[in-house]
Amino acid sequence: MGIQYNQLGDSDLKVSNICLGTMTFGQQNTEKEAHQQLDYAFSQGVNFIDTAEMYPVPPRADTAFSTENIVGSWVEKNSRDKIILATKAAGSARGMPWVREGNHAFNRTNLRSAVEGSLKRLKTDYIDLYQLHWPERNTPMFGQYLFDPEQEREYTAFAETLEALGELIKEGKIRHIGLSNEWPWGLMQFLNASERESLPKVVSMQNAYNLINRTYDSSLREMSYRENVSLLAYSPLLLAMFIKTAKFYH
Repeated sequence: MGIQYNQLGDSDLKVSNICLGTMTFGQQNTEKEAHQQLDYAFSQGVNFIDTAEMYPVPPRADTAFSTENIVGSWVEKNSRDKIILATKAAGSARGMPWVREGNHAFNRTNLRSAVEGSLKRLKTDYIDLYQLHWPERNTPMFGQYLFDPEQEREYTAFAETLEALGELIKEGKIRHIGLSNEWPWGLMQFLNASERESLPKVVSMQNAYNLINRTYDSSLREMSYRENVSLLAYSPLLLAMFIKTAKFYH
């Protein structure tokens, strides 16, 4: 059937229905191998590339930022206006003091620092989709599903975060904003603050979604539909990898 293209939420971005994730670049894949993957995807019609300032994974101080640097060295050799480039700002939930010296709050100072760092590494003047990698506040993280009030901590007000991102949009450094690893309450707080304060609206949500992780279906599917917030599914092949591994060890 080939590559198809979809409107990303309420944005003006037409993205391929396959997005190339890059979190292996600089860890499992060398720069040469990464460029080969990018070249092949682009030649097949994939125009959507996703990365993050903390990549590759697993996160380590000695490899931090490698993925954005590798993607950037490819971007500068290709037609930037034909590429939909997405990256993400690390939140404060996972530590990583080597990323912006541990300053991960989603406030004006830290978001500006994160964006400017990504722009430099990606060798571009603008980022098409800028995402908050995971909530700054206390939420279940990466395989967890139960909320624990005992883990409460302070977090930046939603409107303050949107104001900071809105300034970067006005400056032309980012075009649209999205969330990642978010939960219904957080999404609604961002949407409510956006409508109430006339601030930029979230256009996408990048969450895990596959045959063994269907949290999105029960908690976010209706919200995405009614609010026109597109899902960017990550780890869609997790079950296939699990089955392959199980057969190997059988």
